[in-house]
Amino acid sequence: MSKVVHFSSKEDAAAVFGPNDRTLRRLREAFGVAVIVRDSEVLVDGDPERAKHAAKVLRKLQERIENKEPLDADVGDGIITQMQRFGDADGGTRLRVFYKIRLIVPKSPGQERYVRAVCNNDIVFSVGPSGTGKTYLAVAMALSALRAGDVRRIILARPAVEAGERLGFLPGDLREKVNPYLRPLYDALHDMMDFAQVQRYLDRDVIDIVPLAFMRGRTLNNSFIILDEAQNTTPSQMMMFLTRLGLGSKAVITGDVTQTDLPADEKSGLIESIKILSGVRGIEVIHLERVDIVRHRLVQEVVEAYERHRSRQEQE
Repeated sequence: MSKVVHFSSKEDAAAVFGPNDRTLRRLREAFGVAVIVRDSEVLVDGDPERAKHAAKVLRKLQERIENKEPLDADVGDGIITQMQRFGDADGGTRLRVFYKIRLIVPKSPGQERYVRAVCNNDIVFSVGPSGTGKTYLAVAMALSALRAGDVRRIILARPAVEAGERLGFLPGDLREKVNPYLRPLYDALHDMMDFAQVQRYLDRDVIDIVPLAFMRGRTLNNSFIILDEAQNTTPSQMMMFLTRLGLGSKAVITGDVTQTDLPADEKSGLIESIKILSGVRGIEVIHLERVDIVRHRLVQEVVEAYERHRSRQEQE
């Protein structure tokens, strides 16, 4: 059974196909379908279910062009992979997070649970491997809440464990000292907002990006607070962070418990807090897995290879 996808122009169709038609080739390989291009029309022929999924991938890529979102071959690979795993490029979810003209959509069942948990709870722990969207979705939700007027400020924090949380000896002003440790948070912001707007929000303290150590003694009201790389917090730092939560505020704590940079004899505050706070009303823990990885298609394979290696070492 054939499916037909219509594009508004040959240029849009070419953008979806990718350089040297790479995305089309991946589509054929992934779903075992025939893909025939006629000007701005694409005919997908093969097994009915596989043809339907391949056509959905093309429509999702078409939506990205219409929404003026970035589109390259890696994006195509990611959507194809999600469709193969879940049978729907959105992971079956209709829940969407908007900021400006960007449309940010949970791309797996795990990501959907994560977004819903943030909507329904004041404290959410998001734990999982790299590439599962822990930080990216948290920043998107924070910006959406700011835009809707639900909060007045966004606080983004990270433990600067690489510097031992002692920043005084580093050259430059505070922002120059902490920039290298907080760069992933800036990257997420710049992906969703233009540079000038990010800078305005930073200058006006609407967005505050700080090392975790600088949060001691503060009470944060009407704020959306994100603690990134929380596996590198000590138990006392985690308790300090959680008790900063003020009226009208929401906190999201993200981390990967397999990538702790703390000294070997130091407990992770993230691991301990999840155990202590399990079952507390208003707090939810979301565990994201390898299947929730939405970066380059090789990232999942890298994570799986390291996990196999770790398992072999433990057995030996």
